[in-house]
Amino acid sequence: MSHKSARIAAMIESFRGQDLDARYLGYFDCFNRQLFYEAHDVLEDLWLKDKHGSNGAFYKGLIQLAGAFVHLQKDRLRPAAALFKLALANLEKYPDKHERLNAAAVCGLIRNWLGSLEAAHFEKNPFTSGNAPKLALDLPHR
Repeated sequence: MSHKSARIAAMIESFRGQDLDARYLGYFDCFNRQLFYEAHDVLEDLWLKDKHGSNGAFYKGLIQLAGAFVHLQKDRLRPAAALFKLALANLEKYPDKHERLNAAAVCGLIRNWLGSLEAAHFEKNPFTSGNAPKLALDLPHR
């Protein structure tokens, strides 16, 4: 097992045994804790095994979304915008609700962040740790 695989396994351990893939659940946990690079890694592990499957573009879009926020964290505004556009193109292919995610709301979130970057002509980073988005799945209550 590679160092990266071991790190991913540790990040998703608490999500094993649920009705959704632990890597998918781990993505949202990392994303919501502003661990965008880790969110990217966790979901990439799932995407690599299913990139040509029915959810390939969906996972890719979520990976690109996390990557866009990695760029914002590093104050790389144009690369962030490029990834937002790619993420939007991938996620728009799916129904409004997909894999228990409100994909339409995520697309709206992407449009808002992209609009903020473009309105400021890429001269001001709209991201702060205080305004970082959170993504929520529609999970059954136990």
